[in-house]
Amino acid sequence: MSDSLFERFLKHADREQRLAAGSALFRLGDPVLSLFLVTAGELRLVRALPHGSQLTLQRARCASVLAEASLFADRYHCDVLAAEESAVRAVPVAKARSALESDPTLASLLMRHLAGEVHRTRMRAEILSLKSVAARLGAWMALNGDALPPKGRRHLVASEIGVTPEALYRELARRR
Repeated sequence: MSDSLFERFLKHADREQRLAAGSALFRLGDPVLSLFLVTAGELRLVRALPHGSQLTLQRARCASVLAEASLFADRYHCDVLAAEESAVRAVPVAKARSALESDPTLASLLMRHLAGEVHRTRMRAEILSLKSVAARLGAWMALNGDALPPKGRRHLVASEIGVTPEALYRELARRR
């Protein structure tokens, strides 16, 4: 199993798609046609919240598999937006499913990957259960090595911890 999940799926990719920062790869309700592999940049799987902000459910960077649970759905359950200029390679969903059925190593790699995603999702759920912005930010920083993105991209942290950008900025100012 020297190949990674990304590398094994990449062998089945048939096209590349480039995205400008802020553009959508797909939207909630679109039919699932492809599995996407991030080859450059960063994309975020997001869901709109009732108060108007977005909650980030997945952050996918270079060499990541994006929205992999969609392999087993008819329609996408979220939007995917490019956080910066990005590129993806597309694997047609029928081709990806066929590869999983014929390649036990690929299937095993996907199971391991999904188990890791469950673990990361539980950690994010723990962060979202915290009552204060300070507690959420502290937990996020502990999980991400205390590294905040550069100014101009910090609003993306707000979407990961389920607070408004303004609340995050107030907390960051309080910590200075």
